[in-house]
Amino acid sequence: MKIIAIIDDDIHIGDILTEVLTQEGYAVLRAYSGTEALYLLTQKKPDLILLDLMLPGLPGEEVLPHIQNIPVIVLSAKIDVEDKVNLLLNGAADYMTKPFDVKELLARITVQLRRNAIQTTSHALSIGDLSLDTVSLSLTVKGQAVKLTRTEYAILKLLMENPRQVIAKSVLLDRISLDTPDCTERSLKQHISNLRKKLQDAGGSDYIETVWGIGFKLAELKS
Repeated sequence: MKIIAIIDDDIHIGDILTEVLTQEGYAVLRAYSGTEALYLLTQKKPDLILLDLMLPGLPGEEVLPHIQNIPVIVLSAKIDVEDKVNLLLNGAADYMTKPFDVKELLARITVQLRRNAIQTTSHALSIGDLSLDTVSLSLTVKGQAVKLTRTEYAILKLLMENPRQVIAKSVLLDRISLDTPDCTERSLKQHISNLRKKLQDAGGSDYIETVWGIGFKLAELKS
């Protein structure tokens, strides 16, 4: 399920957008000020952001530079062409002037999500709730950022690259040895345990299955 963050202090517009997006099958996050938006982005990584400019505290123009690798559609009553050009040059993916047509907004959201998916396919592993960026080495679980150690990242990457296979302990150690030479057969169990706990805390499920006497595999997840 794709996650869209609405950053707008107008409760009425936010409620309408939330209802429409939910009906379209999106999950929705809300922030009502610029500072709240920045905090939200430290906790979650939405797939797309709808950003108002006239926010209390920190205006949308100052929030925008803090948003990295997430498409942003600016929704604003400002109609000046120069404002639009500056925002597009400074990172916004699209711009819509309020009031806007909801059907048009949904179409633009679809376009941006499709475009972003094409751009990130080559360096992203996504299975069920798990999304692993192999360039930034970052993980999100249900849109929530999860910090991994180098060894935990290497283990999870191998499991996600082979989601239906049981990876024997010896094979796992051999495959990740170049990236994590400090991982030994004795410490592997603890690394797996720490990784499993982090995933479970973030997603509420056990994402790694132990196959006794053999090794580990990714648990069956819904795509």
